[in-house]
Amino acid sequence: MNTKSYFFQSFAIVALAFVAFIGFKQILPNKIFSESKMNSKNVLIDSLLLEAVAKDSLSDNDSINAIEDAEGKEEIVYNNIEGIEFPSETFDNYKGYQYLISFYEKLYQLEKNPGNNVRIAYYGDSMTDGDLIVQDVRTNYQERFGGNGVGFVSITSESAASRGSVKSTYSKNWKALSYLNVKNPSSPFGVNGHVFFANDKSNPTWVQYEAGTNKYSTTLDNPTLFYGRASKKGKVNFIIGKDTLKKNLSPSNLINTLKVTSGHLKAFKANFINADSIPIYGFNFDNGSGVHVDNFSQRGNSGLPISTFNANVMQGFNNNLKYDLIILHYGTNVLNYGTKNYNWYERGMTKTVNKIKESFPRVSILIVSTADKSTKYDLEMKTDSAVVPLMKAQKHYALETESGFVNLYTLMGGDGSMVKWVDETPAKANKDYTHFNQRGAKAIGNLLYTQLNKGYEEYKVLREKREAVSNQQKAARKTKADSVSVKNDSVNE
Repeated sequence: MNTKSYFFQSFAIVALAFVAFIGFKQILPNKIFSESKMNSKNVLIDSLLLEAVAKDSLSDNDSINAIEDAEGKEEIVYNNIEGIEFPSETFDNYKGYQYLISFYEKLYQLEKNPGNNVRIAYYGDSMTDGDLIVQDVRTNYQERFGGNGVGFVSITSESAASRGSVKSTYSKNWKALSYLNVKNPSSPFGVNGHVFFANDKSNPTWVQYEAGTNKYSTTLDNPTLFYGRASKKGKVNFIIGKDTLKKNLSPSNLINTLKVTSGHLKAFKANFINADSIPIYGFNFDNGSGVHVDNFSQRGNSGLPISTFNANVMQGFNNNLKYDLIILHYGTNVLNYGTKNYNWYERGMTKTVNKIKESFPRVSILIVSTADKSTKYDLEMKTDSAVVPLMKAQKHYALETESGFVNLYTLMGGDGSMVKWVDETPAKANKDYTHFNQRGAKAIGNLLYTQLNKGYEEYKVLREKREAVSNQQKAARKTKADSVSVKNDSVNE
């Protein structure tokens, strides 16, 4: 056969096949093609998630669903903790306020003593990228309980350009390591899951911060650098307006801090000099009182990498930052693996929660479930069939690890709610039917705060009842003691 003729025949077959594919795509059944048009930057997947999926041996979904249905109505009765006992719940309506008592007590003490400090770490994925959702939780708490500052901020970030709560720019020669794809870093990861090195000796390595426009974050309060241990010292120059502050880096401890200046700034730049071996983690900005919320989001994160944290390093951070609540908000990157059995994820996230408990003793933990997500089935966008099984798995490990729980799926409206959020005017979610826009993120942040605050208000009622009972018991003991004293006096007479 003529070579040229064969080429054109082959090309024609490929072209016809492509046309047929496009034509039949619209009539093929069920979940074959997703309408999600995710930006590739948002579809990073952490290595531990891939390993967990690869090792997973799938079980029968029907039997799993039967077990879940049986558990759904089972009563959950709480043990009394220091005189506080929240009403019993079922698995279906589980919120676990009982396990947030220590956090609620810190809020109560802050409300009585405004000079106190309460701190929250909010870990998440692309849902909280650019401080979405988190900035609204932060604003709600600072509105009620006081506090200024955006909290802990990394050296570099994928979302630095889009974040409104703090503005940051940085030189391109930073070496950045992430717990998503590096198992054994030369220096341990920080509380943000990253470690940075200014290891370019030929060119300046710098980072610059400017206060954002969000309420309660319009200044950089008490800017403080966090860095790790190294064998060599280094230097850093802080440029504030026309002034330059030259300071030394002494990396002798596992976690070290260096305050740029007391008070608050509008902006500053940090130039790192001869600091190539020193692990740099980021800067903290807070005024020292009220509520502060750190956003530790990273695109592609499943939550599993937190289980690799070095507990001693985390305790070093906690000695300085003193966390009262840690929020784990994951699920976006766990939905698309062709399974409704998430036992493997339950096991992995149970390890994550246990690592947090080891790293941050006595901290309260809150699990936020996956939101609704829509996929095309028979030409119609509907709730993805994996959403509810994943949400239930997240609720399982929340209950098993004695963590609080927010069912974001039902909170936003349940079945079909993502389609409504995308289609309504003005829209509250993007056309990928997965992520919220600014308007939707604000709504979600408010919903999360409202549920947490409802638990706090219930806690205050229970606490007041406990105090009333305690006062009655004290009065009864005093009356009894007085009565005995009177009798003794009568006998002596």
